[in-house]
Amino acid sequence: MIEEYQRLDKRVQKWLFSQGWPDLREIQKRAIAPILAGDTDVLISASTAAGKTEAFFLPACSAIAEDKNGFGILYISPLKALINDQYRRLESLSEMLDMQVTPWHGDSLQSKKQKAKNRPSGILLITPESLESLLVRDPGWVKQSFSALKYVVIDEFHAFIGTERGQQLLSLLTRLEHITNRISNPIPRVALSATLGELEKVPLSLRPNKSLPCKTITSTKHQSTIKVQVKGYLEPVDIMAGDSRTSAEQQICQEIFRLCRGDSHLVFANSRSRTESIAAQLSDLCEQHVVPNEFFPHHGSLAKELREDLEARLQKETLPTTAICTMTLELGIDIGKVNSVLQVTAPHSVSSLRQRLGRSGRRNSPSILRMLISENELSDKSNIVDSLRLELVQSLAMIRLLIVSNWFEPADTEQMHLSTFLHQILAVIAQWGSVRADQLYSLLCLRGTFKEISIQHFKQLLSHMGIVHLIQQLNSGELVLGFEGERITNSYTFYAVFKTPEEFRIVAGNKTLGTLPVDSIILKGQHIIFSGRRWKVTDIDDEKKVIYVTSTKGGKPPKFNGSGMSIHDKVRQEMLNIYRAGDYRIEVANQKVDFVDNLGRKLFQEGASFFKLADIENQPIYKSGKHCYVFTWMGDKVVNTLAVLLIRSGFVCSSFGGVIEVQDSNVDNIKNCLLDLANDEIPDEKELASTLSIQQKLIEKYDEYLPENLLTEGYGRKAFDSKAVRHWILNNLV
Repeated sequence: MIEEYQRLDKRVQKWLFSQGWPDLREIQKRAIAPILAGDTDVLISASTAAGKTEAFFLPACSAIAEDKNGFGILYISPLKALINDQYRRLESLSEMLDMQVTPWHGDSLQSKKQKAKNRPSGILLITPESLESLLVRDPGWVKQSFSALKYVVIDEFHAFIGTERGQQLLSLLTRLEHITNRISNPIPRVALSATLGELEKVPLSLRPNKSLPCKTITSTKHQSTIKVQVKGYLEPVDIMAGDSRTSAEQQICQEIFRLCRGDSHLVFANSRSRTESIAAQLSDLCEQHVVPNEFFPHHGSLAKELREDLEARLQKETLPTTAICTMTLELGIDIGKVNSVLQVTAPHSVSSLRQRLGRSGRRNSPSILRMLISENELSDKSNIVDSLRLELVQSLAMIRLLIVSNWFEPADTEQMHLSTFLHQILAVIAQWGSVRADQLYSLLCLRGTFKEISIQHFKQLLSHMGIVHLIQQLNSGELVLGFEGERITNSYTFYAVFKTPEEFRIVAGNKTLGTLPVDSIILKGQHIIFSGRRWKVTDIDDEKKVIYVTSTKGGKPPKFNGSGMSIHDKVRQEMLNIYRAGDYRIEVANQKVDFVDNLGRKLFQEGASFFKLADIENQPIYKSGKHCYVFTWMGDKVVNTLAVLLIRSGFVCSSFGGVIEVQDSNVDNIKNCLLDLANDEIPDEKELASTLSIQQKLIEKYDEYLPENLLTEGYGRKAFDSKAVRHWILNNLV
C-alpha cells in the first residue's frame, strides 16, 4: 500500500490511519494515479461494498485539498437519500481536510445552500434536477462557481444509462462544460457502479463525443460470497372457486414471516399493489402472533415521511425491520446491515437482480438471495405457459446469467429520447434567453448526447414546437420561448424529465377491474390476461384512458404474464439452454450445486418434461387444441413485433412470458403468413408503432408536445425490432 498511500494528501493519510484500515483495497490503489492525473475519464466497476466511493474520493479530495475558489468536485446521484447518506459518510474526512461539503436538493437546508452560494468550494452533492435548476435560473453563478471544477463523479451510473434521465444528465454535463468554457479542456468524469453490462461500451455512454479517453478499473480480487435459494409454491387449481387450501401468496407470506422476523431484510415484490398486499398480510400475521409489527411497505406512492421513517429504522439496526418494496430500495442508499434479500416473482432484469442482491452481505457476511416463485397447479385445462413453468425457469436463467456469466443487460443506446431532447431545447433557451438553431444543434447533438437526432428530425421538431407555442423565432433568426414554453419552464416541475407512467383503467361493463400501465402494448380486438382471467379488448378510449373489455373463453389463463418491454434476448436464450439441458444447476469446483428446494425441483422437472415431450425445441410454432403457440426464445422487442404483425394480418393473439398464443389457428397458416411477410417486406418499427393509439405512445413527460410522426418513430424504436424478426423467421420457419 505504501507507494499509493503516500501519493495521497497527508491529512487523507491521517484520516485513513484513524479509520484503522490495514490497507487500501485493490480498486482504491488502482484508481489513485488516473484520478490524480486528472486527464482522463474513469469508470470504476466493482461489486457493492468493494470501496468504489472511497476509490474516487480519497485521491480526488487530495487533488482539491488546497483549492478554495469554487467547487472542486461535483457529485451527482440519482437519489436525494443517497446524497444525504454520502454527506454523512464524507463528514469526518471533510473535517480532517477543512473542506466544505454541500448537499443540494429540494429538501436540503437553505442555510447550507446559502453558505455555498456565498463561498462555493469543496464538494457539491446534487441530483440532475437540481443541477438543471441552477443552470436555468442562475447561469452566471454556475459559470463562476464551477470554473475551477476538477471532477464530476456520477454514483450508481447504471441507473442513468439509456434512460431519459441519463440523457438529461449527459446533456447537462455538456452544457456545464460549455458555460465554463471547458469544451476544449473537458472536465474529467468518473462513473461508479456495481452493475454494468458490456463494460467496453460504457465509456461511450459516459462521454458520447469521446473528447477524453476513459480508464476502466474493475476489481479482480474482491470476491463476495453469495448464497442463493429458490423455493417453489403451488397455487391451488380452484383457488378462485372456493378451494379450501392456502393460496400461494399466503404460503409465501407465512414463509417471509418465518424467515424474516427478528432481523432486517428486504422483500422485493415488483409491483406497488403486490407490495401493499404482502405488507398487509405480514402485519396481520404479527397481530395474530401477538408480536410487534416488523413489516412495512416502501414504494414511490408512499408519503415521503413514511419512506424516510422506514429508511431511518433500517439504518439504526436496533429494531428488526423488513421492508416490502418495489425498486425504490434497489439503489445504494446505506440502510445498514440487511440480513437477506427476498425476491417474490421473477425480477425485471438481471441488472436489477444484481443490485438487489448487493443490498445484503455487507461487512464481511455473505450476500443472501431467496427467490419465492409460485406456479399454478396443473389440470387438464392448464395453459402451455404453466405447463412449461416459465416464471420459474426465467428466474433460474437470470440467476445463472448473474452468477455463472456475470452478465447484465447492456444499455439500449439507439433510442432517440425525443421527450428529453425537447426538454433540453427549452432549458437551453431558458438558460440563455435566446439562441440560434445551429447553436442548439451543435451543443445538444454534435457535441452532446443526442446522436440519434438527425438535422431533419431537428427541423421538424422545431417547426412543431413553434406551432404549439413552445418557442418562437425573432426577426433576427434567434429562438426564444413562446407563451406555452414560458409557462412550462416557469413551473417548479420543469426540471425533472421523468414522470410516473400513466395508467389505463380496464373496464368490463360498468365495473373497473384495475389499471394497466400505458407502456403495455394493447390493440383493439386483442385478447389480454388481467386479474387471472381472459378478456377481449373491444375499444380503447384515449381521452378517458379506458380500455373496454368483455370476458372471453379460451381455457385457463397462465399465471405469468411477463413484463412488457424489458426482457432481453439473452435471458430467453438462457431459458432455452436450461430446457435443452434439463438442468439449471451451477458448477462450482467440478461439482454441480443445486439451489432449488424440493417443490421447486418438482416444478422444474414438470416444465422440462413437457418441453421434451412436446418437442418444443424443434417446433417454433406448436399446436395445442384449437390454439397455436409461437416460441421465439427472444426478447420482448421480437415478441412484440411478431404479435403485432400477426394481429395486423387478422389473427387473434395474446402474449405472455415471451410466448405468443394465436387463437383458433393452425401452424401452416401462421408459418405461411410470416414467411410471406419476411420474403416481401416486414413493416418497419415506425409503421408498426402507427398501429397503436396516440395515447398509448405518450410514455415520457413531454411526448404530448411531439409531432405525431416523431412520437411514432421514437416509440417504434423502444417497442419493436423488424430486422431481428425477419432474421428469426428466415432462420426458424424455412
